[in-house]
Amino acid sequence: MIREIVKIDEDKCDGCGLCVPACAEGAIQIIDGKARLIADNLCDGLGACLGDCPRDAITIEKRDTEAFDEEAVDRHLDENPLAEKASPAGQGGGCPSARAMSFGAPEDKGANKEEEPAQRPSQLRQWPVQLHLLPPTAPFFQQEDLVLAADCAAFAYGDFHQDLLRGKALAIGCPKLDDGKAYLDKLIAILKHNDIRRLSVVHMEVPCCSGLIMLAREAIVQSGLDVELKTIRVSVDGRLES
Repeated sequence: MIREIVKIDEDKCDGCGLCVPACAEGAIQIIDGKARLIADNLCDGLGACLGDCPRDAITIEKRDTEAFDEEAVDRHLDENPLAEKASPAGQGGGCPSARAMSFGAPEDKGANKEEEPAQRPSQLRQWPVQLHLLPPTAPFFQQEDLVLAADCAAFAYGDFHQDLLRGKALAIGCPKLDDGKAYLDKLIAILKHNDIRRLSVVHMEVPCCSGLIMLAREAIVQSGLDVELKTIRVSVDGRLES
């Protein structure tokens, strides 16, 4: 039969996964780093996932395919718990790597308990953290300081959590290995959708890592917002150089 159905442009898709929880039928999955429609009969063609794609990689087309099957959807959701229906805010369901979550403050996790002195508590208050996967409208960005950190920074600097992450939202990435244009688009969207007061860029001393600073500066300019930019350099031997 001829009907409307989702079409995903794999050349545009960066695998961020935001479309996965937006699909209530669980018809989209991230496979080999790309969003893919796993079965035509699971897609109702209504396009609830379109607005969640920051790359405009999803469109609706008319083509000859099998009919939408609600019973098949129910079976699919029963057999695949992670393909659960999305929450109204678009934060639930789908691939766990892209499911946005906020955590309690460190004191809620036993940070001040004297009986656990050997374990230093994490200051991470959210998930995910990878810039590709972060939903721009996630609630943990509201009126927050945002740390944009190089992937290597937390490994090089031992007190990253205590000194740099406490009380802040986090986004991580690598300007050398990842898609800079996709990073720029995502960061602009985060700034525009939230009241970010300060953007702190934590980068390594190696030259290629300075790309994060240029990315942050350009995002602030293109967002048109007055966001304070702070840069923090970490040496490869773990020294902090503000």
